[in-house]
Amino acid sequence: MPAIVLSPAQRKEHRAAAHHLDPVVMIGAEGLTDAVAKEADAALKAHGLIKVRVFSDDRATREALLATLADRLNAAPIQHIGKLLVLWRPIPLKAAPEAVDRGAGPRVVKLVKFSKSGNHRATVKKVKVLGNERVTAGGLIKRAKPRAAGGVKKKTLG
Repeated sequence: MPAIVLSPAQRKEHRAAAHHLDPVVMIGAEGLTDAVAKEADAALKAHGLIKVRVFSDDRATREALLATLADRLNAAPIQHIGKLLVLWRPIPLKAAPEAVDRGAGPRVVKLVKFSKSGNHRATVKKVKVLGNERVTAGGLIKRAKPRAAGGVKKKTLG
């Protein structure tokens, strides 16, 4: 499989995004084994952008490892700086039924309550809201009012 080819601008964006990342895969004295490639593949599936640390002092070996990993995992080589390699591959879309928006099912909502004095941190609470509930402006959870019978108008006298 050939590696993904990116434009210099795209590569620059991915380098910037990878700056704060820690290495998730490490290649030791054994070199690029099947287990290392499998872990790198799993990390790319989960994160899309990963750093790999190589414990080798030979620069040519590290460059060869970057090219081999990129070809083997169908990823784009982003950067090789020192003993760190950066790879990127788009995260695959989940075809599972959970990925489909179901509408009124339960969902997790963050409630943020700020301190009255302004000197303390805001408190953040995660709450599960069911389909028949709503969150009020004050942060309370209330049941939604039941709907009236569909389409029936009240008759007026007179």
